Amino acid sequence: MENQASTLFLLNMIVLSSASIGIVSVCAAAFAAFRFKPVMLERMVSFSIGLMLATSLLHAIPEAIESHTPINNLMYTLLGSLLGFFLLQKFALLRHNHHHEHDGHHHDHGHDAHMAGSGGWLIVLGSSFHNLTDGVVIAAAFLTDVRLGVVTTLAIAAHEIPHKLGDFVIMLNAGFSRRRALLLDALSSLTVVLGGVLGWWLLGSAQAFVPYMLMVAAGSFIYIAMSDLIPYVQHESRVRDVVPQVSLIAAGVVLVWGLHGLAHAPHAH
Repeated sequence: MENQASTLFLLNMIVLSSASIGIVSVCAAAFAAFRFKPVMLERMVSFSIGLMLATSLLHAIPEAIESHTPINNLMYTLLGSLLGFFLLQKFALLRHNHHHEHDGHHHDHGHDAHMAGSGGWLIVLGSSFHNLTDGVVIAAAFLTDVRLGVVTTLAIAAHEIPHKLGDFVIMLNAGFSRRRALLLDALSSLTVVLGGVLGWWLLGSAQAFVPYMLMVAAGSFIYIAMSDLIPYVQHESRVRDVVPQVSLIAAGVVLVWGLHGLAHAPHAH
């Protein structure tokens, strides 16, 4: 009975966390699209960099290693995931867009509309696939440790807001109405819940695969931070822009570091 209650608790936490990411990210992105200045998006991206790198290096990878899974297997999984996400991005299944018209970046006029075109639906497909994998990652984190699940959810949520904002603006530029773009963004976000439930069902009965899934999650976070987020903020070289960026990256790291210490204080592996 106690084991069943624990299982249901984890499922509820996974569903609640996944649903929260979808709802919050879409609402925040829609609000930001009409209220935020481009510099605010950049600040959000900087904070996401710190969260994602720290979650990978301070939480996911150490937890996988502490499971006593053969280290070579875990490193092969990490390497494979990095290469796999590279290929997914090449095939436009992993699509992150942080540029916007009149955002200060030197794109040709109509750059987003040209990028989107008939690819507006590809954005929806890619975002749905990405959210599905996010849900599986959240499930793997919660099945390892509830506090790791919370930290992982926080890191994904911080990245999803600018990600959803990029998708939303590109769909608008592709000719979708605001209502339709918001609806499609919301529907694609629901796949994170599906991924969470699927991950709970598959990994819950195959605990030996959880450490490998954590390495895939780490690879996802590291790849997104290094290939997409850091290049986005790196174009600024003025000190007045660099200092806030570094400060927010550090803030993300410190937040995860603090939660990491809190998560490991009560128990030992």
